[in-house]
Amino acid sequence: MLADTTLELLGWDDSWRDVWAAHHRDGDERLPARVIVESQHIYRVHTGEDEVLARVTGRVRHKLGSREAFPAVGDWVALKRAGPNDEMGRIVDVLPRRGRFVRKVAGTTSEAQVVAANVDVVFLVSGLDHDFNVRRIERYLLAALDGGAAPVIVLNKADLPRDIEGVRRELGPVAGRVPIELVSARSGAGMDALRGHIGLGRTAAFLGSSGVGKSTLINRLVGTEAQRTAEVRESDSRGRHTTTHRELVVLPGGGLLIDTPGMRELQLWEVSSGLDDAFDDITSLGVDCRFRDCTHDTEPGCAVKLAVAEGRLSADRHGNYLRLRKEVRSKPVDEADIKAAAERAREARVASKALKKLYANGLKGQG
Repeated sequence: MLADTTLELLGWDDSWRDVWAAHHRDGDERLPARVIVESQHIYRVHTGEDEVLARVTGRVRHKLGSREAFPAVGDWVALKRAGPNDEMGRIVDVLPRRGRFVRKVAGTTSEAQVVAANVDVVFLVSGLDHDFNVRRIERYLLAALDGGAAPVIVLNKADLPRDIEGVRRELGPVAGRVPIELVSARSGAGMDALRGHIGLGRTAAFLGSSGVGKSTLINRLVGTEAQRTAEVRESDSRGRHTTTHRELVVLPGGGLLIDTPGMRELQLWEVSSGLDDAFDDITSLGVDCRFRDCTHDTEPGCAVKLAVAEGRLSADRHGNYLRLRKEVRSKPVDEADIKAAAERAREARVASKALKKLYANGLKGQG
């Protein structure tokens, strides 16, 4: 349970009030609430005064349609409280998202799953043990950039013997300008650096595979055993899924954290713009390609392939770009799905840029 919480501590601000005013009238018995926990289409939401169990109404389920549009942890929703004959409240609307972290649902389906919504910062957590994998970090980074959140690479277990400078050199071409923080969940080292990325009302999500220490890091930041943890196997650093659902936690002093279950594999979804951002060196080189729509694979006059041949671009990085690009474009959807996905991505980028401009102009605190 979240005690002594207000809407403002949950991230509600003037920009959200404007969104609410554009979608809902005063006096229509609807309350803004934020999704704290999701469990099989039953939601725990917080109104700023108390926590309420809620479900999505049948009419709204039909209106939302796709799994991606359903409420996720971090979403702001319109809530109608339970009536005398209702067991729980009703979610009658989901407010437009500022940003989100999306992955493809495991298996053969072509559905997207929103792991966390309205996220400002994404901590991409990797262990400095057997878990460390540059290619996996690159995939997380790609999805985070496409979702509109600011990524931070977090290398946990810094107390283990490791060539840290070698790790930094290996991550350099992948990270670019993305911050890299060295921390130890066990000793508490580096926690101040993580707090520096979280401010009042800002939401940070922790993402990474099982056993990297996400829940322990959250416990360190919160100062209590807010999340259950377990040891990993020494042989391969694999951990058990101690976090079995996504949950939003309020950080003392301001800020919000979302813990997520560990993911063995991140299947990418709708990350065309994130691909350009994550591989901005290849995007910059591509400006000089002979063909405007060059895929940097088999075309003649490709400036990217020339850079690889001359040693200015790593062949491994170029190869991984081609693999990720192929994965993103091999998703079995029809033309309507592609157009809808592109429009959603465009709207998310436009909204994100508009909000950033408002904040830069000092309008965040105006009433």
